[in-house]
Amino acid sequence: MDDQEDKPAGEANEKKTIASRGVPSSESIYLPPHNSEELRSFQDASENPTRNLWSVDEVSNFVFSRKYQSKYYEISIGFLRLLAEHTYVDGAAISKFVSENKLSKATFYNRVLPRLRRVGMIKIERDTIVAVESKRKFRPMRISLSKTFGNYLMKIGDSWLAIVDDARTKKRQQKL
Repeated sequence: MDDQEDKPAGEANEKKTIASRGVPSSESIYLPPHNSEELRSFQDASENPTRNLWSVDEVSNFVFSRKYQSKYYEISIGFLRLLAEHTYVDGAAISKFVSENKLSKATFYNRVLPRLRRVGMIKIERDTIVAVESKRKFRPMRISLSKTFGNYLMKIGDSWLAIVDDARTKKRQQKL
């Protein structure tokens, strides 16, 4: 039995759609045009990658746009530089960073830190410690740099390069 037979005449052809509101900013990264003045050259005229590397400032711009989220951008640069100097930072070092830079705790802990973690630039680990005298548990935080961000983007980039190479190879073979 067909489902459309049970429905009134007008309903059978209507499609239910969800209104699109775009990608939430918390789940997006900033990609300026590849030929933008914001970006230092990354490929030559033959589309081969150049050997120069982008700095922490330039990479951070993709996560927190200097143009649109300048405060978050500045905070992230300072924090990533701190992490680059040390193997990891603990809660005391993080607290010191926030207070010395006169940052809002809410901005740092609710906006910057979660985004850096979500995109894979940092790794947050916690140890569960039980105080013997009070039997109270606490979980100190330890943050370190993570390679996940780079691995994620390399996987996307390598996959795209393979798609382009495959398409160009097929095109050349058709000409023969």
